[in-house]
Amino acid sequence: MERMDAVVVGAGLAGLTCAYRLACEGMQVLVLERGDHPGSKNVTGGRIYLRPLRPYLPELWDKAPLERQVTKEVITMMSAGAAFTAQFTSDKFREHSYTILRSRFDKWLGERVVERGGFIVPQRRVTDLLREDGRIAGVVSEGEEIPAHVVVAADGALSLLAEQAGLRGPLAPRHAAVALKEVIKLTPPVIEERFGLSPGEGAAHLFFGAITEGVFGGGFLYTNQETVSLGLVLGIDSFLRHPAARETHAIFEAFKGRREIAPLIKGGELVEYSAHLIPEGGNKPVRQPYTDGFLVAGDAAGLALNMGITVRGMEFAMASGYLAAQTVKQAKEKGDYSATTLAAYATLLKESFVLKDMETFRRSLDVLENPRMTGFYPAWVCKVMEDVFWIGEGPKQRVSFTIWKGIRQGLFNLRAIKDLLRLRRI
Repeated sequence: MERMDAVVVGAGLAGLTCAYRLACEGMQVLVLERGDHPGSKNVTGGRIYLRPLRPYLPELWDKAPLERQVTKEVITMMSAGAAFTAQFTSDKFREHSYTILRSRFDKWLGERVVERGGFIVPQRRVTDLLREDGRIAGVVSEGEEIPAHVVVAADGALSLLAEQAGLRGPLAPRHAAVALKEVIKLTPPVIEERFGLSPGEGAAHLFFGAITEGVFGGGFLYTNQETVSLGLVLGIDSFLRHPAARETHAIFEAFKGRREIAPLIKGGELVEYSAHLIPEGGNKPVRQPYTDGFLVAGDAAGLALNMGITVRGMEFAMASGYLAAQTVKQAKEKGDYSATTLAAYATLLKESFVLKDMETFRRSLDVLENPRMTGFYPAWVCKVMEDVFWIGEGPKQRVSFTIWKGIRQGLFNLRAIKDLLRLRRI
C-alpha cells in the first residue's frame, strides 16, 4: 500500500479537525473510525465555546450545524427533597457558545474532510502500530498494514495507541467517569416556552448535589433546536469508593424522576440513549504528546478540563487536531518525521489557550471532588432557603437573622474554612 502522509485514528473532533486541515493542505490523509460513522459513539452533552476556536477554523462556523446559542446559564443545587436554582443571562453571551449534537456535527465535519480529498473508513478497528527501524511508521487495522509518515492518535480517553507508543499509561479511575445521556425530542415552541427562550436561544443547565447519591459527579441539560440532551456524569473512582451505590442506570432514572426534572421533559420522545466512559477532566495532559512518527491529540492526550461550572473538551480537541496538522505539514516540508521535528507540536500546544487554561485550572479537580461539594453544601443551601421561606405556627424571625444563623451553622467551622481556602485554586 502507498505510504500516506498521515493516518488519523479516531473520527472525533480532534481526528476530523486534523484530517480536515491536512486535506486542505493537499496532503494524503486517511481516517480510521471503529464506529459506524463519525460521532456515532460520542455522548457529549454538549456545548462548544466558539471564541477560542474562531481563529483556527474561521471558514467553518457560519455553515456548521450548531443547535442553539446559549444565552441562559442555570445551576441547581439539590438536596434529597429540595432544590435551589441560580440563573444568569447576559447580552455579552451572544455567539459565545452553542449547544451541539455530536452525531450530527461530526458527520458534517467528516463530509468536509471528504470534500477536501481526505478519506474516512468507518467500522475499522486499529489494533497495533506498525514499526520500521524502531520508529512508528503506520498502523495495523484488522490484519492489514497501513504505512504512513505520521500516525495521529485521536482514539479517545482510553487510547490504546498512545499506550503502545509509550506516551501514557492506562487511564486512572480518578480521571474517568461514566456518562449517561438521553436525547429527548420536543417541539421548538415547547422548548422555548418551558425554558423561557426566544427562537434560536438556548439554555445550559447544570445540577449537582443529592442526585448523584454520594458519588462525585453531576447532571446536565442542554436545549437543542428540536430536542433536549439530559445526562448524568459519575466519577469512576468515587463510584468504586461507594460499594453500596446503586447501579448507574438506577441513579439516572431517579434523577429523571425528580420534580425539578420531570416537567422539563414531559411529553418528550426518547430518540437516543448512550452510555460511555469519558475523561473527567483530570487536568493532567500527556507530558510528551509526540514521538518518532506519532502524535496524540484530544481526549487521548488528556486534554479535558473540569472547571466545575463546565467540563471543557471539544474546543481543546479541535485546537489540538489543528495544531497536530500544522506540525505534520512542517514535518513534510522538512522531510523529517522524527521526534525532534514533531516536538514542535508540544510547543504549539503550550502557546495555545489549551495548555494555558489547563495550567490555570490544574488544581480545580482537587477542589471539586471534595465530597462536601456535592453533599453538605447543596443540602446546607437548600436548608437555609427553606428556613427563609418557611412560615410556621409561631412568629417568624427576621430574614436577616435566619440567613445569618444559617451562615454560622454552615461556614463557621474549620472544615468550611479549609474548603473556602481551596476555592482559590479554581
